[in-house]
Amino acid sequence: MLILQRKLGESLVIGEDVRVTVVSIEGGRVRLAVSAPAEVSILRSELLDTKLANQDSAVEESAPAELLGLLGEMPVSQKQTTPKGEQDHG
Repeated sequence: MLILQRKLGESLVIGEDVRVTVVSIEGGRVRLAVSAPAEVSILRSELLDTKLANQDSAVEESAPAELLGLLGEMPVSQKQTTPKGEQDHG
């Protein structure tokens, strides 16, 4: 990890296309401006962590066909039935 000190208005360049500039410093908060090509994804780290956690959860979910298979194995008393007078159109 590289640790740098930058003053208000100073920048750092990552690769050839990404520039990070210190826009303001207020109390304990620093505002940064990031200039990068449109194809470069820029996310706050907490959003990236959430995105990765959601992807992991989606992988762990069962496929719809697998869930339907489980329903087919349920005893008849536990299957959802259509109320009298209504037809099942599915």
